[in-house]
Amino acid sequence: MESETIISEQFYANSSSAISEKTLNGSFFRTNEKSQKIHVERPTSPFGLTILIATFLLLIAGVYMVFLLQDDFEQFHFERIASTWGLPFLVITTLLFFYQTGVFLYSSYLYLRYKAIPSVSDELLPTCTIIVPAYNEGKLVWDTLLSLAESDYPAEKLQLLAIDDGSKDDTWYWMQEAKAKLGDRVTIFQQPKNQGKRQALYRGFKLGTGEIFVTVDSDSIVKKDTLRNLVSPFVINKKCGAVAGNVQVLNNKKAILPKMLNVSFVMSFEFQRSAESQLGSVLCTPGALAAYRRDAVFNCLPEWINQTFMGQPSDIGEDRALTNMILKQGFEVKFQRNAVVLTNVPEEYKGLYKMFIRWARSNVRENLMMAKFVFKDFRKDSKFGPRMLFLNQFFKIAMTYPFLLFMFYFIAIHPILFLSSTLVAILMFSTFSMVFYAKRYTLSESFWAYSYSVFYTFSLFWIAPYAIATANKKGWLTRGL
Repeated sequence: MESETIISEQFYANSSSAISEKTLNGSFFRTNEKSQKIHVERPTSPFGLTILIATFLLLIAGVYMVFLLQDDFEQFHFERIASTWGLPFLVITTLLFFYQTGVFLYSSYLYLRYKAIPSVSDELLPTCTIIVPAYNEGKLVWDTLLSLAESDYPAEKLQLLAIDDGSKDDTWYWMQEAKAKLGDRVTIFQQPKNQGKRQALYRGFKLGTGEIFVTVDSDSIVKKDTLRNLVSPFVINKKCGAVAGNVQVLNNKKAILPKMLNVSFVMSFEFQRSAESQLGSVLCTPGALAAYRRDAVFNCLPEWINQTFMGQPSDIGEDRALTNMILKQGFEVKFQRNAVVLTNVPEEYKGLYKMFIRWARSNVRENLMMAKFVFKDFRKDSKFGPRMLFLNQFFKIAMTYPFLLFMFYFIAIHPILFLSSTLVAILMFSTFSMVFYAKRYTLSESFWAYSYSVFYTFSLFWIAPYAIATANKKGWLTRGL
């Protein structure tokens, strides 16, 4: 089946000719000729190839070690069952394994049933306000605003608002440049000081006149038909309160980490959110691209802007929080695979773990919030979907520390058994991500699924327990210059 979404080279090859050649050469866009050449050759750097080869050698070594150490694994298994805590832990982990397996199989079934809603006609498209908050994004905001302005959406139905959240760099200059080029098609505002993304979005919501609000991160680029595809579910389904866009990695040719994240994002959005969409319960509409029904936003706007956690104002997780509050009202939250946005992700380890910490803290907070309404009669239709998804998230959080303690125990007692069994588990579970990406896009890029799993398992395993312990901490972490 032909993919409905695009990778960055395909996007560049189809970018609007209305954007000047100077802009194409000076921003994240590339010329058609160069784009097609890259798409055909898909060169891999020597360093990237070395990492892929090393990954497979490591995984093969893990399989071989498990084969050699079968007797040791059996002995460890018997010792664990005989211990005081071993049998209860084994029973709990076995039950959780079967539960997770059931959720995965059901999600696979839902994914196979998923179909993106095609765009409605120009006449049926609602009026739309796009809000672009920006902080220390520099010229990236120029690319974002131009890609939005060139969208295939009726101009008379589109309101584009850009808000500089007290940036310390030249973000405001590039907003002014975009204003000079686009004229009345964009309105720009400048916050008196940095107040946070939530405050910038709040200002946009209060100023917006559209029936639908669309939020777009200022380091993201949209495809020409993204906006109309994103808002079409609101026309087709009156129960729809929010729609999540399909986020892909823009800078996946610049560094190794974005290459890995590109495969991870496709799995997270095109598989996981497709399944959640079938249940009308996408848990998070991403900041990079999301749409909200105006009434749904204003019904919870005071609660959202004044949200606190452990007595302190919430300055992270504004997207997940708004999604939660819209679900709580009884609305459905959908995903549109054909509404593509390409966004920049961290290229270095420090930026990546900070981003993951922010996401994980938000996940902890919003799961606690979701627990307050998910088992109540919060909507007329079936509540099985959101309850299943909540429990899936809850069990992952609840078992974080028990699994961490077991991991340390396993390492201390049998380090070789731990390493080999972990590598085999990575090989098994990452194969699905690899096959999924290969089917949707290309085989050559899909192998990064294995490298990402190895990297995450051994260098980012601490994110979840740390985020749980520090869930009350404030701070965006990645909003510096």
